[in-house]
Amino acid sequence: MKNLLYVSMLAFLVVSCQKEILKEFPPEALQETMRTIDGKNISFQEVLAKHEGQTIFIDIWASWCGDCLQGIPGVKEIQKNNSQLTYLFLSLDRKESSWKAGIQKHNLVGEHYYVKSGIKGAFGKAIGLDWIPRYMIVNPDGSIKLFEAVKTNDEALQNAIKQ
Repeated sequence: MKNLLYVSMLAFLVVSCQKEILKEFPPEALQETMRTIDGKNISFQEVLAKHEGQTIFIDIWASWCGDCLQGIPGVKEIQKNNSQLTYLFLSLDRKESSWKAGIQKHNLVGEHYYVKSGIKGAFGKAIGLDWIPRYMIVNPDGSIKLFEAVKTNDEALQNAIKQ
């Protein structure tokens, strides 16, 4: 009986420590103001609304992030094989100039937005952002199909893209 109690407690701890997997973006994330490449402000909700009816691949990255830069060839491979997806790059760079230089240097093709509040801002907190890159897949109805992948070869990411 004692062992059963320990096993139950352990199972509870494991389940309660897991990150919540969101199926929809919280209001705080949707209300986050981002900057377009041409210097205009736009809410994340408006960004998603522009692409309603499309499947969206989101890459949350920064030009200073080594893991993000290592992931770029994988993102380009996904783009090459999945032209039907809409590609959004959300940058957490510390400066707009670094963000724009990173886009040019790495020849990133897609729509680009600058999240000035960074990883610890409202957007990052709302989606439980604790590591970048973060890859997400958004369904045509705006719901989240894949909440989190940190590698482009992640099986869950590959499956979400194919379905």
